[in-house]
Amino acid sequence: MDSSINDRNANGSSPYSYRDPGMNVPLHSQHNLAPLSPYLNFDPVYLPPSQPEFIFPEGAARQRGRFELAFSQIGGSVMTGALVGGTVGMYNGIKSTTLAGHTGKLRRTQLLNYLMKQGSATANTLGVIAVMYSSFGVILSYARGVDDELNTLTAATCTGLLYKSSAGLRKCALGGGIGLGIAAAYCLWTSRDQIQNFRSEYSPA
Repeated sequence: MDSSINDRNANGSSPYSYRDPGMNVPLHSQHNLAPLSPYLNFDPVYLPPSQPEFIFPEGAARQRGRFELAFSQIGGSVMTGALVGGTVGMYNGIKSTTLAGHTGKLRRTQLLNYLMKQGSATANTLGVIAVMYSSFGVILSYARGVDDELNTLTAATCTGLLYKSSAGLRKCALGGGIGLGIAAAYCLWTSRDQIQNFRSEYSPA
C-alpha cells in the first residue's frame, strides 16, 4: 500500500479528495439535466411522474358503486342518528329532571331513559331513510347503467315520498320536496368545480 496513504490515514484525514477522478459522480443526467441519485445510481427521469395508488382490474370502475357505498351510508346514518338523538335526549332529560326535582339514582335512571329512547328513535329514523335512499340508488344505477347526479336526485325524491306516504298527500309531497332539495344541494356542492370551470369557459371576456 502506498506510504502516503498510510501517512494520511494515520493523521486522521481521508485518503480521498475532491480531485480524485473516481469520486466525480454526476449530479445531473446528460440529456435533460434531470437530477441523479448518488445513492441508488439511477436516473429518476425514467420513472413515470405519478403512479395510481391502487391497481384496478381491466374494465373495472375506478370508484365504488352505490351498492358498496350503501353499507357505509347506512351505518354512518345510524351512528349519526344515535349521536344526535342521544345528545338531544340527554338535554331534555336534564331539563325535565331538574324541573321535577329528581336527584340521585332516580335522576340517573331518568337520564338514561331519555338518552336511550331518543337516541334509538333518531338512529332508527335515519337508518330507515338511508336504507330507502340506498335501495333506490342501487335500483336506478343498475336500471340505467350509469351512476350520475340524476340518480341521486331521483333516489332522494322517491325516498322522501315513500317515507311520508302514510301521512297524507300533502306531507308526502313535502317529504319529496325536502329530499329533492337536500339532494340538489349535495349535487351542487360535489360539482362545484365543474360549475366554476363551466362559468369560466362560457363567461364573457
